[in-house]
Parts: sequence; structure tokens; C-alpha cells
Amino acid sequence: MSPRYADIIIDISHEAIDRTFQYRVPESLIGKIGIGSEVSIPFGRGNHVRNGYVVSFSEIPVFDEEKMKEIASVKEEGVPIESSLIALASFIKERYGSTMINALKTVMPIKEKVRGLTHKEVRLLISKEEALDKCALYRKKNAKAKIRLLEELMEDPVIPYTLVTGKLNISASTLNALQKEQVVVLEEEGYYRNVLQEQVKDEKGAVCGNPMKNTGSREIPNEQQQAAIDRIISDYENGKRDTYLLKGVTGSGKTLVYIEVIEQIAAMGKQAIVLIPEIALTYQTVKRFRKRFGDKVTIMNSRLSKGERYDQFERAKNGEVSVIIGPRSALFAPFPNLGIIVIDEEHEAAYKSEYPPKYHAREVAIERARMAGASVLLGSATPSVESFHHAMQGEYQLLELEGRANEKAELASVSVVDLREELKLGNRSIFSHHLKGLMAETLQRKQQIMLFINRRGFAGFISCRSCGYVFKCPHCDVSLTEHFPGTVREKLVCHYCGYERKKPVECPECGSKYIAGFGIGTQKVEEQVKIQFPEAKVLRMDMDTTKNKNAHEKILEQFANREADVLVGTQMIVKGHDFSNVTLVGVIAADLTLFDNDYKSAERTFDLLTQAAGRAGRGSLKGEVVIQTYAPEHYCIEAAAKQDYLAFYEEEKAYRSLLSYPPFCHVLAVFMEGKYYQGVVMLSEQLKKNLEIWGEKEKVRVIGPCDATIARINDRYRRVIYLKHKDYDSLVNVKNKAEAYLENSQLAKECFVSFDFDPVHSY
Repeated sequence: MSPRYADIIIDISHEAIDRTFQYRVPESLIGKIGIGSEVSIPFGRGNHVRNGYVVSFSEIPVFDEEKMKEIASVKEEGVPIESSLIALASFIKERYGSTMINALKTVMPIKEKVRGLTHKEVRLLISKEEALDKCALYRKKNAKAKIRLLEELMEDPVIPYTLVTGKLNISASTLNALQKEQVVVLEEEGYYRNVLQEQVKDEKGAVCGNPMKNTGSREIPNEQQQAAIDRIISDYENGKRDTYLLKGVTGSGKTLVYIEVIEQIAAMGKQAIVLIPEIALTYQTVKRFRKRFGDKVTIMNSRLSKGERYDQFERAKNGEVSVIIGPRSALFAPFPNLGIIVIDEEHEAAYKSEYPPKYHAREVAIERARMAGASVLLGSATPSVESFHHAMQGEYQLLELEGRANEKAELASVSVVDLREELKLGNRSIFSHHLKGLMAETLQRKQQIMLFINRRGFAGFISCRSCGYVFKCPHCDVSLTEHFPGTVREKLVCHYCGYERKKPVECPECGSKYIAGFGIGTQKVEEQVKIQFPEAKVLRMDMDTTKNKNAHEKILEQFANREADVLVGTQMIVKGHDFSNVTLVGVIAADLTLFDNDYKSAERTFDLLTQAAGRAGRGSLKGEVVIQTYAPEHYCIEAAAKQDYLAFYEEEKAYRSLLSYPPFCHVLAVFMEGKYYQGVVMLSEQLKKNLEIWGEKEKVRVIGPCDATIARINDRYRRVIYLKHKDYDSLVNVKNKAEAYLENSQLAKECFVSFDFDPVHSY
């Protein structure tokens, strides 16, 4: 018996209607609607047409059937959400706090169908002898176009439609006439958009749009790599599905372990999702996977067009690819037989969503793997403190790679430069004497340099040197950053709301013309390299230079082809890239992340410095790293210089345990923002009182409320309350009560409220 009723989530992001509504399925739509289908339904007293998603069916009505409304239509262009992804959306909603519709939209890689691409060809249906007879007949009728087409088809029985209508100049009427005579047929075949054609090339420059043959010898795992591979596959074959943490120094060959494991699991008819933290890492990652898996590999990320994303969705759903590579959103690829999820550089903050629902890809991956009967493989040279703690507690299985895969490639030697001493010596340059000397030597040897600074732009802020006035964004409580100084494009930019203005010629406070930038960014580093080493070719990689599609790949390809001597960039250049000719890495200012206002600042700095150090000396050439800092004695700087993860972990663990931070205690940030400051303050005070009541029994600690670190962004005021408790579920219970309270709060209707469990950045 066909289900007569559908439970539907309305496509409105509002807590008050964040529940299912039952609708009758009309006879005309039975068989056309499935779980996840997008439908149009009448909603509310005015029966306004709304869109919604079917989440379940039933044969029994829960309301008076006579009063029940009927589904109006099914969106034929909509892409159904798989039922397993609906269950995953429910997990995300409950665990992280959001409306169900927002959770559903999170797990949907695309929302609508797009027109597919097709090849058109004209095929000859008769023999060559019959075609000659036809030509003789057409000559009597002076049918020159028909003769022209048949003569071409006698040479090649199948020719592209574009050639027929273009070079041969055959009209549609002529082609239709020949089809009616059953002389030719027009065939149309669909094909997928090639998302890799312009992005991934092999070493010879050949486009990897089609399956690539392995032009080189197959990489053979070393003893440690093979032990890790055998452990995972042995568990898998024995029906054990687990979460593994692969900890290996930079250059230890973690990617080869991923590839070997995936290959063996794919041979069992399973598919794999490989998550990478940055789109910039796609270039080299896909390149290696394509060599092993050919066109069974594809990508999924936000830079793809709607059509490209739809095609990859369909390929995954139909089982036509074995591996999907991409950042966080690729986790929701609709694989029917998911076997393993790999999360490379699992420590990266990019795996935590910045927008509601603020889920962590690592936790959601583990849940999706549990639902699908799959394994999870986490990899990092610098595992997150939380993941390593789980491994130490036996919750994850720890696998280690202790040396570099290339025996000739030793870990780079690291020098720490105290910038305080440089100032005492009168050096006010952004380059220490030591780094500048090594840069000159490296360029002389025709080797390459990477310079890392975690701030884009030219200067941190612009101020008047006479009165100290700082130029701030009129919409945010932050200073403006200088871009393109000394050029026609010179401007001041807000990195939070995008506000721009011309650089002023005088101070609005005192009228002084002595206006200058303080601090440094990628543009200033690039400029200084060109001044100090005019013969060097320099590339810059940051958010400004990678806005366009494929910009990451073009910059990295140029550097890989040694078309530049120096690559200057933000953190996107220090993650996972492998350039054998890079022998010097300079960290311009290690302190930029060290004193951020959150508990993860030391961990983030250690990760970045260790990853940066790992870019040098990855081939047979010896590598050197220079870390410039004002705090050389800090434990994270000392541990990064020695590339000693365990020393850092022990120090950080003690700090986290003492101050009740993850993984020893969970934190829930309740974030509020609104147009009017007083309204946000009143809501935060009311909410605090209730949070203390709701959490009193379980002794949940409530901290705040207070203004966020940046109290205003884009003319919206921001406040935050923090809650702490060892038990995650206790915080979820408080969150659930807060959500119910906010549904009926008038103040909450004028503000935006979100929940963030174990935030990776402070508010």
C-alpha cells in the first residue's frame, strides 16, 4: 500500500516552525515523491505557497484528515536528499544547535538540478554502396547539401554535429529530411562537466581530464607505512570499523598510506571521501590520487559552478567515482557504499563550520561512518590536542610514522631569531640579518624560498604619526588595513565587512600629513623582497590573489615549475605542499597568532610553525627554517623549533586541564548579535539568568555575558555567554532548553542567536 501522508520540514529558517508538518499526498503524485524530495505546499492561514522537504511517510494521519492540506507539486528540478543524510542532519541539529532546515541545507551539496551537457553526433545508417546510390539520386534533384553530408559520412560514418552545422553548413531542415528517409540519425549522449581539466596537470603538462596512466613507477610503502596500512585493512576485513589517528612528521608519507588504504577498500566495491582543509591543497592532492585512480577521482568544493557540483553529485550517487576530494562540505557526498572517510591535516580549524549549525567535520565524519559501516582515518603531523588525547585514552587507534618517507630528506634545521635583539642592533627591517643572509645564499644556489606571514594586506593598521589617530571601519570595531600602497589601486580595507575607502592624504583629527602604516602583511613582505632582491621573481598567495577560480592551482603550478624564486603567503602556503627545490622557509612574525584572545592560540601557533618548517628540505637538498619572534622562550616556539610534538602536548595538556578547557572540559558559546546594542544586552542578561537555572542541577558553569572581542561588525552588536561542563550531553540539555525559551522570546526575534560547542576561535 502506497503511503498517503508525508511529514515535511518547511524551508523557513525559524525556530518556531522547526518541526514537521503532515500533508496528504495526492493520487497524481504517488510514486513521484520520495524521502528528501523538495515539494511545494500551502502553508499558514493564507495558504501561502512554500517549499519544503519530505523527511518521512506514513499511512495513518495524525490530524483530522478533512482539515489536512495537500501537497501542491513536487519540484522536478530539485535533487532529493538521501535518507541517510536526513538522519545525519538530525544528528547535526541536535548536537550543535540549529533549525532542522539549516541542518538539511548543510548536508545538501547542491539544491537544484541543472541542465546537463550533451555531445551530438550524426551517424550514417546505410552502407557505403547505398550512400553512393543516394548521391546519384540527389544529383538529379540538385540536392547539394545532402550530397555534401553523405560524401563526408562515407569517409567517416560518425561526425560531430558541430561539424555538420558549421564547416559543412548543413541546415536543420536538410538533416531532418535525411533522418525521415532513414539515411542518417542524430544521436545525443550526455556527459559530465570536467572539473579537473584546467586544474590538474601531470609533470609533462598533459591535462588530466581523462584517466591518467601512471607515468612513473608505483610508490612502494616503507616498513612503517605498510604496518599502518596492514593494521587498518586487517581490521576492515575482519569487520572492525574504527577511528584511526595517523601521526607522522611532515614528509613522512601519510598521503601514500591514504592512497593504499583507499585502493584496497575500493577493491571491495566501496567509496572514499578525502577531506582537505584548504581548497589550495586540491592541486597536489588530486594530482597524486589521479595517478592511482584515474577518472575515478573527482572534487567537490564551493569554487565549482552549479552545473559542476550537480555533475559530481550525480557521479557520486551513481557510484561512477570511487574517491571525492574536497574541503569540509565534501563530507556530505551522497556515496551509496561509503567505506572510509579520510581527514587530512585533521588539526585544522577550517574543519569547524563558522555558520550555524557550527559542526565539526571530524565528529560528523565519525557519526556518518558509524551510520554507513565505514572507517575514519585522521592524519596530521601535529594532531589536535583533542584527537591525541582521545588516542591516548584508547578512543582512537594511534598509528605513527616517525621518519620522512624519502630517506635522503632529513628534517630541516631550525633557527629561532629574537627580534628584540635585532632591534638592539639597529635592524628595523622585516628581515633579520640571519634570514636575509640565507635568502641571498639560497637565491645564489638557484633554490627556492617560502616566506610565511599570517596576515594579508600591506600594514596591520594606518595611523597619524602626529596625534596617533587610527583609521577605523565605520561599521566594525576594527582598524582598516592598507592595500596596494603607492599605486593607483591604493586603498584602506576592512577585512570583516569589506568596507573600502581611499587612503587619506591628511589626518581628520589634526590635519597632519604624516600618515603611515604599522605592522606588516603579505603585500609588504612581497614589496620588501623585491626591494632587497630585485633579481628574484616573487609570487604572492593570499585571499586577495586567489579570489578567482583556479587561482590557487595557477600560482602553485608556477612555483612548482620554478617560474618564481620566492613564494610569499599566508597559512595557505604552509599546509601539505611538496616542493623539492624549496630549501629555505622564513616565518616573518611568529607572534601574530601566539597572543590571540583564545585558549587555542598556542596550539595554532605550534601547528603553523611546525607545518611551515616541514615545507623545507623535502627533496634531497638540505632545508633550513628561520622563525622570527619576540617570544623565543615560549614553550610552543621552543617545541616547534625542535619539531617535538610530545613536548608541546604535555605542556598544553597541563594548561588545558588546569583551566578546564577541551578535551578535559567542554565549552558552549552562546553568541548573540543584533542591530541595537541595548536589545542585545537585555537578551544576554535574561538568557544568563535562565542558563544558570537550567544548569544548576548539573553544576554547569556560566561565564558572562560580555561584549565579543570585536563588539561590532557590519553595524551589528555582538555579545557572548560561555558555559563549561565535563559532560557534553549536559551542555546539550541546557542548549535544548535555551532553544525552547528563545522560540517564545520577543527579544530573541530581534536578535540572532547561535550555539557553538567547543569553539576553535574566541568571540
